[in-house]
Amino acid sequence: MKSFKYVIKDEIGIHARPAGLLVKESGKFQSAITLKANGKTGDAKRIFGIMGMAVKQNDEVTVEAEGADEEEAITTLKKFFEENL
Repeated sequence: MKSFKYVIKDEIGIHARPAGLLVKESGKFQSAITLKANGKTGDAKRIFGIMGMAVKQNDEVTVEAEGADEEEAITTLKKFFEENL
């Protein structure tokens, strides 16, 4: 399993638009991808799983990938978070 932590900089947090983009990006990988923040865990391939976490600006999230392409998934998603959130 590979993971990274990221502090959300977007002033609205993880709202509908970036959540939808995150689901689309996560769906490109075979690995299971989860987000953890504020004691909650969500499946990064399901928009309601992400939106239900209610992640706000300055919250720290942990992104975990486990599977055959976990290294590529983590590299790609880290870049996604830095560019979009």
